[in-house]
Amino acid sequence: MQIPFSLANRTALIAGASSGLGAHFAELFAQAGANVVLGARRTDRTAEVANKIIEAGGNALAVPMDVTDEGSIIAAFDAAESKFGVVDSIVCNAGISVPGRSTDVPIDGLQNVIGTNFVGVYLVAREGAKRLIASDSRAKENGRITIIGSITSRLTGEGDSAYAASKAGVAHLGRNLAREWVRQGVNVNTVHPGYIATEIQGDWFQTEGGKNQIAAFPRRRLQEMSSLDAMMLYLSSDAANSVTGSEFVIDDGQSL
Repeated sequence: MQIPFSLANRTALIAGASSGLGAHFAELFAQAGANVVLGARRTDRTAEVANKIIEAGGNALAVPMDVTDEGSIIAAFDAAESKFGVVDSIVCNAGISVPGRSTDVPIDGLQNVIGTNFVGVYLVAREGAKRLIASDSRAKENGRITIIGSITSRLTGEGDSAYAASKAGVAHLGRNLAREWVRQGVNVNTVHPGYIATEIQGDWFQTEGGKNQIAAFPRRRLQEMSSLDAMMLYLSSDAANSVTGSEFVIDDGQSL
């Protein structure tokens, strides 16, 4: 594929890189020239993706990362710095969903969703920003943090209220962090994808309800994962120097 924005000389850490969007972004960023650090709890999977990148001539490192555990996050950034230097492109992608009507979702499920989708984003972004600021990002203006949101943050529905609320929360968090770090050379933006076939959806789109949902989309199809590629590369590149505190809805028109 043609790479529209270069990430040469950048080091990217991608949280939630064991499958789906995270694994895809890891391979994409490596193709664009970045040193890629894959963080996730399922280290067997991140190791497979990292080996694939290395075999293709790229630079990659798989590190254990539980985004709900600050110590785990710190250790992941330490490993990344030891291997490649300061991480300057961060993708906060880790996320989970506990489907069900709000009256039925158990408290531990709710806490897991908020802990992973909101607190996890907060902790990963904060740790990355701390290290960028300490490495003089104010002068370099090289900090790039991209949060993966969701169009559910802008919609109402049934069966994903906690997930949708967590994604709305991180979008507003992104704006606040962007404002807080704007003079420190750290840009923070949020990308809201539409519905894409990934593990988080399970087999929903093979059910009658899922097929009916797809049929109701204006283009009657799921979004392709690759449709996010250009924006993700742009926001992590030098070209996005003046873009911070922004939200980008990329959903194949699903929310129209």
